[in-house]
Amino acid sequence: MTPPGTARLRPVPCYSEPVQTPPNALVQAREEFLSLVAGVRPELHRYCARLTGSVIEGEDIVQEALAKAFYALSLSADVPSLRPWLFRIAHNAALDFLKSHGKKYTELSGEMDELMAFDETPDPAVVRAALARFLALPVTQRSAVILKDVLGHSLLETAETMATTVPAVKAALVRGRARLLALEQREQASEETSARSELERYAALFNARDWDGVRALVSDDCRLDLVSKSQRRGKQVGMYFERYEKADVTLRVAWLEERLVLAAYPVGNAEPAYFMLLDWSDGRVTSIRDFRYVDYIVNEAEMRLI
Repeated sequence: MTPPGTARLRPVPCYSEPVQTPPNALVQAREEFLSLVAGVRPELHRYCARLTGSVIEGEDIVQEALAKAFYALSLSADVPSLRPWLFRIAHNAALDFLKSHGKKYTELSGEMDELMAFDETPDPAVVRAALARFLALPVTQRSAVILKDVLGHSLLETAETMATTVPAVKAALVRGRARLLALEQREQASEETSARSELERYAALFNARDWDGVRALVSDDCRLDLVSKSQRRGKQVGMYFERYEKADVTLRVAWLEERLVLAAYPVGNAEPAYFMLLDWSDGRVTSIRDFRYVDYIVNEAEMRLI
């Protein structure tokens, strides 16, 4: 019997001997099926895309899973509980794809210390992780993290989809979350190193009064904001450096409110008088915010020199 409230799909006739299904009936059944799964299809794709690291391959797996589901329904008079059933089919199709591409799938197991470390709350770093980052996880951890933290499935639903136990899912989540967090921290450290290198290069040219070198670092459509004074863009930014040619100011890289800035030291000052914020793209400065004319800000700023 079909559970109350569950949509009923008229199956394509299936006989022991090959028969020709009327084309119109097949098209109608297919359209009914696609309408039935429309609500869960985007979620299936989010899962498969993150398992494979590709939105294209993820959609290929979704289509394969739906084709298998459509065929299975043609052999049954009733529609099963749709969402978990489709996720189970998609999960198996994704594993087959990964195995065919040389990705080893290992069974889940949970150690007591990992179970004790389990936290029900998803890590925000997991939810916002890019597709490629998930590929750094073993398939079992990847699957558990995506189902539970990204898609919001319960532990029981995740375990049923993966054909494993809730303790094993918890262990996979602890390991997967820890690995994703470590990856994010390494990427942030790499970005900070790159940003620091760019600012140090800018400061070195500025302090050496190599204005041609400084201008070469600035993009053609750079935005300049002399805070509370004026704003400029593009070629007009060149006049900004002409002013500094006549000023004896030294720049040093510093930390301010979790970001790197350039602290400005006028001649004779032991402490920074103001600071600048620079944004970069492809190795060139795209915006400059110079706080020279609001120097009172630095009195409350907690800057830490590098």
